[in-house]
Amino acid sequence: MKPINVCIIGAGQFSQCFVPLYQAHPLVGEVSLCEVLPERLKAEGDRLGVSRRFTRYADVLAARDIDAVAIFTQRWSHAPMALEALNAGKHVYCAVPAATTLEELHALIDAVERTGLTYMMGETSLYYGSRLFMKEKWDAGAFGRFVYGEGEYYHDMTHGFYEAFQYSGGKDWKQTASYPPMLYPTHSVSMVLSVTSARATKVACLGYVDRHDDGVFRKEVSRWQNNFSNQTALLQTNDGGAMRINEFRRVGQSGGRSVRGRLYGTDGAFEEQTNGALWTTRDMDGSEDVEPLIHCQGVHTHEQWEAIKVDVALKGEFTSGFAEVHQKYRARLPDAYRTLPNGHEGSHQFLTDDFVTAVYHGRLPTCHVWDAARYNAPGILAHASSLRDGEWLDIPDFDSPTP
Repeated sequence: MKPINVCIIGAGQFSQCFVPLYQAHPLVGEVSLCEVLPERLKAEGDRLGVSRRFTRYADVLAARDIDAVAIFTQRWSHAPMALEALNAGKHVYCAVPAATTLEELHALIDAVERTGLTYMMGETSLYYGSRLFMKEKWDAGAFGRFVYGEGEYYHDMTHGFYEAFQYSGGKDWKQTASYPPMLYPTHSVSMVLSVTSARATKVACLGYVDRHDDGVFRKEVSRWQNNFSNQTALLQTNDGGAMRINEFRRVGQSGGRSVRGRLYGTDGAFEEQTNGALWTTRDMDGSEDVEPLIHCQGVHTHEQWEAIKVDVALKGEFTSGFAEVHQKYRARLPDAYRTLPNGHEGSHQFLTDDFVTAVYHGRLPTCHVWDAARYNAPGILAHASSLRDGEWLDIPDFDSPTP
């Protein structure tokens, strides 16, 4: 089988991290770039060494020699663009979230089942050191039965978000910077559900009405008429447990991990904080400090670090290296990746390789469309619950991949 040709959709800050990884992968042939802003397309295409460029998504979908697209556009555009690509016969890698409505999630599953194409949501949390540690303990039975879990995404607006939304949103950036936090739920939800393989069945959520004077989270400004900057959800799971999810954009925290997970079972417990992590069991005298196992170490040259064009507050997230817990998994990565940048707690290289190998070998990717629905739907319904003063809402079952 010949190498696959991939077009990167969007030449923004996040996609810049992935272009070199697709270019270096031995199972990838040509890497092209699509961007609606001609000046950005030229600047990033020149810098990244991408010769084939598009300003129209329709032209990408019409190109018969392009096998797959990797979507890094505005978060509410992901599902419509992914559906267009699947219907045009293209495999899809999509940054999170997969969708903003339940209807879009059902449509994505229907499209994958109908076409037989590969769809993968690029959930970075799946390769965070803390999640890998929890998964290994869970698979070994060290947690016992699931009792309770927590997933958190604490990202204050001042931590690089103003600059990021202005970069992507232009002069009307406040309309979209007010994106409801619970419509971006997959980092926190997957921290629990990807470990236990359970699904959330019911949710109740409360929203924090924003009081900041920057005018972002205002109903009269927001594209979604959203005035919640923080949202907290309680969920029931089908294995008899419960979980709590926090999505905060106004929180007095800067630095350290913005995404964190905690898991409590009948026999063991894992607790992660901003800059620390502990493992304990019923039989232990105290707790084990596992921070050295999950803390990422930088592996980048100064030039590589500077080339990624994000605000300095976000540099650490976009350029993080590997943790000790990653080392056993690195052997499957292409040799060419050894000298390339990584990011988001060691996830970028694994996610790229997951998608490429899944397409090339015709197998299910790490975060397939059914998992994407399982991680997205709880947040979609959590936001709906917060608009109803915390009413309990049922979360549909999206089933599993067809054998």
